[in-house]
Amino acid sequence: MMAIQRSYQETTEWGALYLVPTPIGNLEDMTFRAVDVLKTADLILAEDTRHTQKLLNHFAIMTPQKSFHKFNTQERIPEVIAWLKAGQTIAEVSDAGMPVISDPGQALVMACVAEGIAVIPLPGANAALTGLVASGLSADTFTFVGFLPRQSKERRHVLTQYQNQGETLMFYESPHRLKDALVDCAAVFGPERQACVVRELTKQYEEFNRDTLQGLIAYYQENKTVKGEICFLVAGNPNPQTEAEQLNDNLQDLSLKEQVEWWMAHDQIKPKPAIKKVAKLNGLAKQAVYMAYHEIEGR
Repeated sequence: MMAIQRSYQETTEWGALYLVPTPIGNLEDMTFRAVDVLKTADLILAEDTRHTQKLLNHFAIMTPQKSFHKFNTQERIPEVIAWLKAGQTIAEVSDAGMPVISDPGQALVMACVAEGIAVIPLPGANAALTGLVASGLSADTFTFVGFLPRQSKERRHVLTQYQNQGETLMFYESPHRLKDALVDCAAVFGPERQACVVRELTKQYEEFNRDTLQGLIAYYQENKTVKGEICFLVAGNPNPQTEAEQLNDNLQDLSLKEQVEWWMAHDQIKPKPAIKKVAKLNGLAKQAVYMAYHEIEGR
C-alpha cells in the first residue's frame, strides 16, 4: 500500500522529524529556515553535541540536545519514536552538511517512515554536490559512492563495480587515505581518467586540484601532508562497454574449465547448465567442454 505524506497539509497529534542541514564550513551558509526550525524544535539530535553546541551558540539557539551517532543508534531510535508519538518536534543534524548522507540518520528516517511519522527535509549544504558543480567534470549525471573501504583489496572490489559507468563518481575520503584511494582508482579506471580533489569547501583554505588520476597521485606523493575535509570526484568512463563487450573481456583469457567455473559463480548454476552455456558461446560440442571441465584426456 502506498504511504502518502503531505508534510504541511495534515494535522496530527504526533510530532515530526526535521532533517536540518548545517554548514560544511562557512557559518553564513546556514539558512534562515534552518535556524528557525532549530529554535522552535523541542529537541535536537546531534552527532556530536559539543560540536553542534558551537553552532547553536553562534545563532543563539537554546534548544536542548541529545546525542545520536553510530554507536547509540539502536538504543536511541525507540526513544526518539516514542518522543515523536508523544507530539514532540525533533530536529536532526549531522556535524556538517546534510543529515542521513553517509550518516546514522538513515536508520532513524527508515524507522519513522515505517511508523508513519512525518519526515521533513530542509535543503542546504552538501559537500559532494558543492564540489561537483565546480569540479569541471560532468554534472549531468553522477553517482554518489561516499566513503570507500579502508583496505586496498576491498576498495578495488568496490571501484570495479563502477568501472563501466559513464557518469561522474563522487567520493568522501580521509586525508591520510587519499593518496592510496587515488592509486586504487588509477588501477581500476586507468591513470589518464580525469579527476578533481576538493579540500576544505567553503573555508578559508578551500582548494580544488584538477588533473588526471596519475597527475593527482604525483602531486600527493610530493605533497604528503594533507589536512581538512576531503571530497574527490572521478570522471565517468568516456567509452563504456556494452554488456556483450564486458562479457567478452571477462572470458576471453579463460580456459574452458575456467569459463564453466565463471558461469557457475556468475549465474549461481550447477556444472551441467554452465557447460551447455560455454559450449554454445564457443561453438563447441558439449562433450568437448565436459571433458575440458572434468580434465578428461581425449583418446
